[in-house]
Amino acid sequence: MADPNLSSFLWSVADLLRGDYKQSEYGKVILPFTVLRRLDCVLEGTRDAVLKEKAKREAAGLNPEPFLLRTAGQLFYNTHSKSLKELTGDAANIGENLRAYLDAFSPAVRDIFVSFEFHTQLDKLEKAGLLYLIAEKFKNIDLHPETVSNAQMGAVFEELIRKFAELSNETAGEHFTPREVIRLMVNLLFIEDDAALSKPGVVRSLYDPTAGTGGMLSVAGEHLAEINPDARLVMYGQELNPESYAICKADMLIKGQDIANIVFGNTLSADGLHGKQFDYMLSNPPFGVEWKKIEKEIRREHEQQGFSGRFGPGLPRVSDGSLLFLLHLLSKMRPAKDGGSRFGIVLNGSPLFTGGAGSGESEIRRHVLENDLVEAIIGLPSDMFYNTGISTYVWIVSNRKPAARKCKVQLIDASSFWQKMRKSLGSKRKELSPAHIEDITRLFGEFREETREGVPISRIFKNEAFGYRTLTVERPERDAAGKIVLSAKGKTKGKPVPDAALRDTENVPLSEDVDAYFKREVLPHAPDAWIDPEKTKIGYEIPFNRHFYVFQPPRPLSEIDAELKGVTDRILNMIGGLTQ
Repeated sequence: MADPNLSSFLWSVADLLRGDYKQSEYGKVILPFTVLRRLDCVLEGTRDAVLKEKAKREAAGLNPEPFLLRTAGQLFYNTHSKSLKELTGDAANIGENLRAYLDAFSPAVRDIFVSFEFHTQLDKLEKAGLLYLIAEKFKNIDLHPETVSNAQMGAVFEELIRKFAELSNETAGEHFTPREVIRLMVNLLFIEDDAALSKPGVVRSLYDPTAGTGGMLSVAGEHLAEINPDARLVMYGQELNPESYAICKADMLIKGQDIANIVFGNTLSADGLHGKQFDYMLSNPPFGVEWKKIEKEIRREHEQQGFSGRFGPGLPRVSDGSLLFLLHLLSKMRPAKDGGSRFGIVLNGSPLFTGGAGSGESEIRRHVLENDLVEAIIGLPSDMFYNTGISTYVWIVSNRKPAARKCKVQLIDASSFWQKMRKSLGSKRKELSPAHIEDITRLFGEFREETREGVPISRIFKNEAFGYRTLTVERPERDAAGKIVLSAKGKTKGKPVPDAALRDTENVPLSEDVDAYFKREVLPHAPDAWIDPEKTKIGYEIPFNRHFYVFQPPRPLSEIDAELKGVTDRILNMIGGLTQ
């Protein structure tokens, strides 16, 4: 948990900014200063040794960088001769000194402050006469790892980024996935591998293509450390928002990860980790966001590279790019022969059923189901995310399914697993308790059908249960006398001409025989109809809610009549009272 005193101290800095900064801009100052002070504290004990090492290696004509990293005992260093505390002793030159201090960091750290556009903020603070006051405040807070653990520091970052996102009226959910949702996803990701993950010295890779501030990577790291303190999770991520990228990178840096694995940019149009594959992946991509700006690059990859690129199976409609992230993650899976992969992705309802047979969405569903990649889909409660109240679903996808799960999909309806939050945060009014997370994890782990109080909550289906054929049913054109018009030319010569106005379609489950369906459902109503086999398309949809619907029989009419009579009598009495 975030230290409340630390959070309130950092928040108190906002009081100094009030008036010169809009509320929505507080984060642009407080976040980078927090990172700066944390890195300053981390390097405190090795500063002198690093300076000596630098002088020694430069005198020998060597590139000092690898030696400095080793001396600092971190994946970063700073070669300035003074600490932040010492720099604030010279109030008149604070701006110049701070810039020199930033420039003395190793290149990967300088990139973090560039992404924060921190130099711009230093200029602005200097002009407002606030720079010294802010620096003075930060130099007095102890952010040494012995005082504030990595986990606490991560929690503070998350609390601050959420608060600033709310203040700036941005969609906080773009930067921040609720911790308990991440915990659930991480549980589902690791549960089947607990035995393998508990072996000594195990190393696994984890990737988030929409890394935000790094919450998913952090929680996964904490979880694996609980299972096995000797295990190592190597983390990779890509993020589009410069500020979130800067925070994610800073957080990873502090936790001893190689920040060369955290890249900036649009994952879909410019894959920053091209050719890499991972053991585990997690993602909470933006819901229902259009991809018009990058449409050209995506279509080019789809058309030119096909299945050797990321978007071979198909493209969703331009108004919702969620399924593009699913395809991107599929391309990052290790082949099953090399150990395979498992990933979790949060999607809204539309990827389950939008698009008929032959559409991009249906073709993507067809690809994952026919290749037996979907382990489970878990329906979460509504009002779980900061920026939307809609229902969301966690897909667990793997190319190394345990034997019992082969050719099957588990659907879990966890929409009733929630508790009310003490205080709403944006659209988030509900949360999962630890008991809820445990319950959902158990349902997934046991992989069996389960009902509670007559209501199903876990169901298991064969993959093909979600597939169907869309048949095109033709009826003949007739002349004025009602006679069937026959074609006079081509390969249809002598056959009835179809009447486009009477054309219809029928969806037939893959498990049903088409001829039997046609004889039973169509011919009794249209004896002259036929199927055009060339127009038959295969489609897939996952009508999640339909599989959990429980029919509630209506109340007896006599009961409804008695209730209506009671209401009518009360109204008549009221009217009577008014007219007296």
